[in-house]
Amino acid sequence: MSQSDETIKLVLLRHGQSEWNRLNLFTGWTDVDLSDQGREEAKAAGIVMKEAGFDFDICYTSYLKRAIHTLNLALESMDREWLPVVKTWRLNERHYGALQGLNKSETAAKFGESQVKIWRRSYDVCPPALNENDERNAALQDPYRNVDKADIPLTESLEVTVQRVKPYFDEVIKPRMLAGDRVLIAAHGNSLRALVMMFENLGPGDIVGVNIPTGVPLVYEFDQDMKFLSKRYLGDQEDIQSKMKAVADQGKKS
Repeated sequence: MSQSDETIKLVLLRHGQSEWNRLNLFTGWTDVDLSDQGREEAKAAGIVMKEAGFDFDICYTSYLKRAIHTLNLALESMDREWLPVVKTWRLNERHYGALQGLNKSETAAKFGESQVKIWRRSYDVCPPALNENDERNAALQDPYRNVDKADIPLTESLEVTVQRVKPYFDEVIKPRMLAGDRVLIAAHGNSLRALVMMFENLGPGDIVGVNIPTGVPLVYEFDQDMKFLSKRYLGDQEDIQSKMKAVADQGKKS
């Protein structure tokens, strides 16, 4: 893959299935690792990108190991482990506040599927916040020791997530793309949904139904002014649709 005179390409990759995805738990900023299935998804993502002729100059990911390990495994499959990687908390998953660690189906049974859908998929509603001295507060954890404590959330809506993802993309990633660099972003369902909103100019009502499957490369094409032209998932389309449905069903009662 090279940036042609006509189009600019960007590949987004949601991390493979995590241990808490497998257990259907709200994860957010909790730093859980990939499941065995997630590791296989990450390796497969690298293979499908390589087979499709993609190559990269720089990669971006979050501070969370499920995204970092997904990127590492995908690059290993591509024989591109030497590529430069930039890690930023601004690409972290949306913070799910006090819901982090709770089972999604049990939470739906307790509060109702409609409430859980609002917490998971609405644009401007935050889940219940963590207490500042809760051990789950990232401000108390080593990875965030050099981050301004005022920037570290105790809960987030998608709207708030967009407010940290968009400036980072506009100020850091987009200039690299415009300079000709081929970029891969390995991140999370909601930080990637924030990018999808930006790219496709989606409204709050539109994003509710957008589900990004784990471990499947999503290719965006833009014109030279960075206006959205097209997108496509790489891989078996039937399998991708099945994965998207699984994501959508996570917040339903068992």
